[in-house]
Amino acid sequence: MMPGAFNALSARMIEREGFDAMYVSGAVLANSVGGLPDVGLMTVSESRDHVAHIAAATTIPILVDADTGYGGPENAARTVRTLESAGASGLHLEDQEFPKRCGHLPGKKLVSLHEFTEKIAAAVAAKSSRGFLVLARTDARGVTGYDDAVARAHEYLKAGADGIFPEALESQEEFVRFARDVPTLLLANMTEFGKTPYLTADEFAGMGYQLVIFPVTLQRLALKAVQEGLRGLKQTRTQKDLVGKMQTREELYDLLGYRMQTPDDRR
Repeated sequence: MMPGAFNALSARMIEREGFDAMYVSGAVLANSVGGLPDVGLMTVSESRDHVAHIAAATTIPILVDADTGYGGPENAARTVRTLESAGASGLHLEDQEFPKRCGHLPGKKLVSLHEFTEKIAAAVAAKSSRGFLVLARTDARGVTGYDDAVARAHEYLKAGADGIFPEALESQEEFVRFARDVPTLLLANMTEFGKTPYLTADEFAGMGYQLVIFPVTLQRLALKAVQEGLRGLKQTRTQKDLVGKMQTREELYDLLGYRMQTPDDRR
């Protein structure tokens, strides 16, 4: 299970709560860092800086959404080197045309099979660590259909991908079928409000998926709480009634590993 971190502090909380790995979503990068929609407007340097802050605050593996690799094969290779040096443990690249769209929205277009296999091969060749994962995401299910998604997945594995991320499968039966048709390391995207039905991590595991991301869950929870807090503050003109919903100063300091000195400590 890989919850999506939206900043370094949320990443530290993911680790503190016992998760073994985390995810850095391209949508969350665009939304939380840039205040932008997820349409390919962010840069590799912005992703690098975001990942570096998260990696500096945590110790568990980080899987990064690298969108389309920020360009062609050479760009994808540079993206691997950049994010690996920033502290990522792996990334995935997608086979959409630029500018990309959210995988659960209509209107997507795919690059050619040849173009994407070149990109995957270049990305894999750029790894400095054998353990760094390069996963290939295919959006074909929502564009050209299930069979093309399977066919593309096999070609991406031949090009060197370490595993496959089949985006926007639409039923539990499709997930079962895909795992049977493409027996490799598989990632499932359990996002909210999308094409995929709500399934548990255990259900995904039983179907043959080793990685499950929850990319925007924490951002959505946090921003809903912020919205409700702002409305309460504006209405009552005080935060007094909101204090019980807040992380306390002590809880924050504990998460940060910070112990404030008192006069007695300095004696």
